[in-house]
Amino acid sequence: MANRMADNKPAISVERIERCIYLIRGQKVMLDSDLADLYGVETKVLKRAVRRNRDRFPEDFMFQLNNQEVIRLRCQNGTSKTGRGGSRYLPYAFTEQGVAMLSGVLTSSRAIKVNVEIMRAFVRLRQVLATHRELARKLEELESHLRNHDEQIQTIFDAIRQLMTRPEPDRKKIGFHLKERRDIYMGWGKRKAKS
Repeated sequence: MANRMADNKPAISVERIERCIYLIRGQKVMLDSDLADLYGVETKVLKRAVRRNRDRFPEDFMFQLNNQEVIRLRCQNGTSKTGRGGSRYLPYAFTEQGVAMLSGVLTSSRAIKVNVEIMRAFVRLRQVLATHRELARKLEELESHLRNHDEQIQTIFDAIRQLMTRPEPDRKKIGFHLKERRDIYMGWGKRKAKS
């Protein structure tokens, strides 16, 4: 019973693996030193195994970082500088396919378990990115609808304001008006004629 529980427990947490995945040259990659740490081997052992099987790692599976990329990573992560425990050689970056290919090169039981967890982390990361893209698309649609609704709502408010304003009441004008004057003058003339 205890052995079954141990077999089901992941060799390493997915969250720890996700922290080791970087976006370099537009690809999600893992560095050789992080992979070696996860597999429980030294970085030079991992690199030696890769060199022995170089034909399994084409450039779309693995590439070596340049100086600017290493500097950017150091700035982002606060890793040590050369001479203070850092690597003297430029690190290699492994794409998802390169990591999968490592499972054929490193055959220890720990490496196999860790590789399974790494593949799960890449899948989970793809799902998260797809969800974010979908949310961004839906948010854009909602903003578009709201813009249209805002214009329509503004028109409704303008109409309501017009209805709410009181019309000026018709007031009787004070003083003589031209029509009344005519009647008065006409009346005076008729009275004079009769008298």
